[in-house]
Amino acid sequence: MRIKEIIELLDGDVIAGEESLDLEVSSAYSADLLSDVLALTEGDTLLITGTVTLQVIRVAEILGITAIIFIRGKQPSEDVMDVARKRLNIPMIVTRKTMFETSGILYKNGVRPCKNRPASEV
Repeated sequence: MRIKEIIELLDGDVIAGEESLDLEVSSAYSADLLSDVLALTEGDTLLITGTVTLQVIRVAEILGITAIIFIRGKQPSEDVMDVARKRLNIPMIVTRKTMFETSGILYKNGVRPCKNRPASEV
């Protein structure tokens, strides 16, 4: 599914990465706990989160996250967005939907859970 289709489904607003809305996404991971994201997520994954701190940008950079959806209408501060624009070139979207709604809508439309790394690697 393309990012621009996801934006439409979630009634989302693009806050960064407008030039990359044709990217294809096939998997996603939903979490607010960034240690879980680091331990259980692989790159080329859409991250769904309510965490809007600088750490989410760093985690996305480390893992090679494809795009970030910020839920519940939460928006990163301008300081966080400045760092994101400098370090990441990925779409970032804000939706008013909850994590549960967002995940369900995407799953219903073909986006699957990312493949978790085996526990032995964590």
